[in-house]
Amino acid sequence: MAKILVIEDDEHIAQLLSFMLEREGHAIEHLADGEAAHHQVLTSSPPALVLLDAMLPYRDGLSLLAAMRAQTDGWSGVPVIMLTARSLERDIVRALEAGANDYVVKPFQPQELLARVRRYVRPANT
Repeated sequence: MAKILVIEDDEHIAQLLSFMLEREGHAIEHLADGEAAHHQVLTSSPPALVLLDAMLPYRDGLSLLAAMRAQTDGWSGVPVIMLTARSLERDIVRALEAGANDYVVKPFQPQELLARVRRYVRPANT
């Protein structure tokens, strides 16, 4: 069972992601703001994957991504999929250049997102 960290401030989207990913057999941890997520990066062991919103309260997704990539205890290699409403090419390029492994624009297609997640972590129930 892979642990997936969902960093998303929209509760409805977080619930949908949790439902989808738990059905795939993953353990989900949800954090709703950038400051809590930053604390997690500094103090906890890394998950198998991070789904990261770009626009969060207190600290944005790109600064969180930079904090993850700066860690030497495993966080630097964690696959990160940005999941955000920002759809401009410059936002996508900026995130990928900052170290994101993938980028999905909201509203997203659930099966497409699951396919992208499966590129990094295998479902536990297969």
